[in-house]
Amino acid sequence: MPYHVTLQPSGHEFQVAANESVLDAALREKNGVLPYGCRNGTCGSCMGKILSGDIEYPDGRPPGLSEREQAEGKALLCQARPRSNLVIEAREVRLGGDIPIKILPCRVEGRALLAPDVMRLSLRLPSAERLQFLAGQYVDILLADGRRRGFSLANPPHADDLLELHVRRVPGGFFSNYVFDKMKDKALLRFQGPFGTFFLREDLNHPIILIGGGTGFAPLQGMLEHAFHVGLDRPLHLYWGVRARVDLYLDELPRRWMAEHPNFRYTPVLSEPRPEDGWQGRVGWVHEAVAADYPDLSNHAVYMSGPPPMIQAAKPVFAAQGLPEDRLFYDSFEFSPR
Repeated sequence: MPYHVTLQPSGHEFQVAANESVLDAALREKNGVLPYGCRNGTCGSCMGKILSGDIEYPDGRPPGLSEREQAEGKALLCQARPRSNLVIEAREVRLGGDIPIKILPCRVEGRALLAPDVMRLSLRLPSAERLQFLAGQYVDILLADGRRRGFSLANPPHADDLLELHVRRVPGGFFSNYVFDKMKDKALLRFQGPFGTFFLREDLNHPIILIGGGTGFAPLQGMLEHAFHVGLDRPLHLYWGVRARVDLYLDELPRRWMAEHPNFRYTPVLSEPRPEDGWQGRVGWVHEAVAADYPDLSNHAVYMSGPPPMIQAAKPVFAAQGLPEDRLFYDSFEFSPR
């Protein structure tokens, strides 16, 4: 039997099948959607609080949910299955229009090595197809054995003749090793998308801070190029945290944006600069650089994308400095399990 779910404070109601996740059921809705990212229980983007009712996790407590959070009644809705009617406190986002999720073929138009461990893939869709998406969303590459690999779209929606992905080589990575070692230009792929609630909120009238860790730069590139295209005039400050100078694989791009857009600032931060880098810029953890520069975040919106440790470290720091929870948006880049 289906279970009835009510979201608070919106009062939004929908039905969830007994063996269906709350998130999957919510994604069928047309008027709003719960925030989500990885959809496998690791990133924490879909967290809500169970006000009444019971849930269970088929595979046990998800890795993105701590014991403390679970004791407080919080749940990851991408994994939670209802065992009764539910009332859930959760933030909802509303998408700009009804964007269909598609499965499409594409051809590898080109590969470019941006850093020793980062490859840019340029994908061309069939001439009769275009992918509608919001700046910052991602797609899943569909592998022949049924596995999926998610990658953020680095191009903005208005420049959709080629889709741009930034692929980091993962030691032992099935798909990334194929991209680096065996993939040929003109190879055929299939993908599904767009997915994700990490996208630029153009209706928020607050200065924007964007924080990327490693290839977390990719969705921020799409967001910023979209912001410039639509003439967003509020302050935009990009922080890019990497280990060494070589990892700033498109450093010239945000430096060019600074020259072209007076409302844009760029701060690269190295955590482990090498002697040969001759680095004179910021050193340390990228979220600590943001916290030092912006001790009061109560009037800002923050977008973060990158490795889970970066995001988990930043969240309590930014909250302590006044950042409202509903103005923190993040996409946690979790490696796919084998």
